This record gives sequence, structure tokens and C-alpha cells, in this order.
Amino acid sequence: MRSGFAHPRDCGLALCRITQGFTRALDPLGQANAAQTLGYSCFGDTPTHTLNPMQNTTPNTADNLPSKAEPRLTSLSHGGGCGCKIAPGVLSQILKTTTAMPLPAELLVGIETSDDAAVYQLNDEQALIATTDFFMPIVDNPFDFGRIAATNAISDVYAMGGTPIMALALVGMPINVLSLETIGQILAGGAAVCKAAGIPIAGGHTIDSVEPIYGLVAMGLVHPKRVKRNADARVGDRLILGKPLGVGVLSAALKKEKLDAAGYARMIAVTTQLNTPGPELAALDGVHALTDVTGFGLAGHALELARGAQCEVQVDWARVPLIDGVAALAGAGMVTGASGRNWAAYGGEVRLPEGFGAVNQALLSDPQTSGGLLVTCAPEAVDAVLAVFARHGFGDAAEIGRIEKAGASGCASQLLSLL
Repeated sequence: MRSGFAHPRDCGLALCRITQGFTRALDPLGQANAAQTLGYSCFGDTPTHTLNPMQNTTPNTADNLPSKAEPRLTSLSHGGGCGCKIAPGVLSQILKTTTAMPLPAELLVGIETSDDAAVYQLNDEQALIATTDFFMPIVDNPFDFGRIAATNAISDVYAMGGTPIMALALVGMPINVLSLETIGQILAGGAAVCKAAGIPIAGGHTIDSVEPIYGLVAMGLVHPKRVKRNADARVGDRLILGKPLGVGVLSAALKKEKLDAAGYARMIAVTTQLNTPGPELAALDGVHALTDVTGFGLAGHALELARGAQCEVQVDWARVPLIDGVAALAGAGMVTGASGRNWAAYGGEVRLPEGFGAVNQALLSDPQTSGGLLVTCAPEAVDAVLAVFARHGFGDAAEIGRIEKAGASGCASQLLSLL
């Protein structure tokens, strides 16, 4: 793929303009040459120079949001963030119809355990991590939307124990609805996160779409012996969560205009924090499995650990960190439709204690966008794992459970038990 975007006529797109500013927003490290940074209009080959969002990457406030005539970003999407994911039960049915293909020995991680990324061994010292994530707006501030989407996409590289090396942008925008200023701010937000991660956006693809869509293809490197799959938990391991839960609840409150400024600030702080502990955790001998908690909620991703290792995951709910205020919001009905779809798909595999309550259940299946790392490690490695999280600024990281033999709670079909 060429650096920068293809000419609209080359890929048959209806996108009317790709500006110089867009391309600069996709090149946060400033590595593209002059020819690659020229934008084009679909009405001719005259370069356009109408927008450079990187000139001002300050998040929008109420005073500098785009024109009020423009609709809220969240009003343009039927779902937001990782809550847009196809429900796990439906996805399973879809994947059953796909044709099996021969897999090369170099493919260390594929689709067999629903892991966070594919991993392909290049040589004895390096394996390539490749993943992609994109979704519709979870917030109305375009800069914040870009930041959240980029942070979420890069997280999968960290969740495999790798170090990101570059990204490609995936951009779908309703060109006749959103201004170039707003679209530029989305791209600028993503570029700001990539710059913080130390990687370039080396290209991408754009379409004119009905709903706003933004995300990244993210690639990274890891030593083949340090790849951390979601299927390698061991009986006796302890379970550690890196970020607090509740992003889906906050997004529901935001869409219903019930989220105050403090709640919004907490939401942005959680969703834009890069999961940088990943490579350091992968280097610890006592760490066995690693994943991140995203659209299927804590329960869904804990179940992936259990299925992969054919074990039971036990979670002590009282020790699970929650974002301040989300329990009250969930009790007031601020829950996403994805939370219910998640529970409908896998609730039969979860054993809840008496009196667990509807609010706790909603939080257990609450879709996290750019959620925390979920780690299983030997008991003697817990302190070292928590120390890594602390060094990277994850003050809410906590030990929340353990790995037991399948059927430890008395029912072999229930792979996740809440204590």
C-alpha cells in the first residue's frame, strides 16, 4: 500500500475531497514527503489546501465545537464504540459458515481462540502482530472520538505483549453531513494518540459512508517466545484487571444527555490511556495469558480465557474496580443495548451468587471501549504485575479473581463464576 491515501478515482470512491490536512493528520511524525501530502479533489487534480487539523489539536470545548447546525456525532450512529460489535452469539454463527483455509506454521495466533490479534513469525527473534479496530462515535467531541478509537485499536498490540510500530487509518464519513473541520478533528485526535505511542500512520483508506466510522489497522513486533495469548491461563493463576469498568454505562448516559462534566472527564481519562504495560508484562516469567476487555465486557473476555484454557474463571466482584458513579448511573437505567445482547449470548455460562442484582449484571456485561488489560499470572507474580501497572500510571489495577479447574463450582457448563 502506498503511503497516504489513494486518489479517489483509483479506488472508485464517492469521497469528494481528501485534503492536505487529512493527510498530515495521518502522518503525526511528519515522515511523508511533499508529493505524498498533497490532497486531491474528485472534480480534478488540483491540490486542495483547505484544512490542516494538526495546526490545532486542542480538544474541542463548548466554545469551539463545530457549527451548531451540525448534528451531534452520536446522533449519527446506531451504536457507539465497542458497543457496535456484533453480539458474540451472532458472530459465532457467522464464523461457522466461513471456509477453513490451510494455515502456515508461521502463523502463531489466528482466529481459533478469538484472540486480540493475529501473530506471524518472521524469524527467530521477531513476530509481526496485526490487528484492526474501528467503530462509530461514542462521544460527540470529534477530537476525543479520534483519540478513543486510536487508543482502542493500538491496545490489541499491547494485549499480545507487543510493541506497536505503525498504523493505517480506516475512515468512513458522511461527507454531506459533517464539515471538513469536524472530520479533520477526528483524524487529528487519532494522530495525537499515535504520536504518543511513537508510531506513524503510514497510510489508510477512506469511504463516503452513512455513519461516521474511524479506526486503525495497528501493527507491532514481539519476540515469538513472548507472545501472550488469551488461551494460556493455568489453574492456580490469579486474575488482574488493569482499568476500571463502566465505559458503556457512561456512554449511554452521554447519549441521553445525563452525563456531567466530571463523568465525561473520567470516561475520557480511561478510554484514552494506552495499555503500555503490555510488553513489560509479557516479559515477566509468571505471566501466562493476556487479553484486553472491550466490547463483550468483563464476562465475555473472561469466558474467552476460560474456553481457551478449558478452565473456570472465578471473579470476586467486590474487588472489581468501577469508574466512580457508574453503579448509580446503571441503577438509573443508563445501560447500553449491547450489555443485554452480551448477556443473552453468554449468560448461560455464568454462575451468579444470590442477590447479585441487575445493576451488577449490567456492569459485568457492560461493553468497554478501550478497556483494560486482563492478566493471568502465577500467585508469586501478582506483586510484580501490579508494580508494572503502577509504573505506567494504572492506579486502579487490581487482583480480581483466580483460575480453577473446569467444573470447580459444580457445573461444567458454567465457565465463569462470580463470588
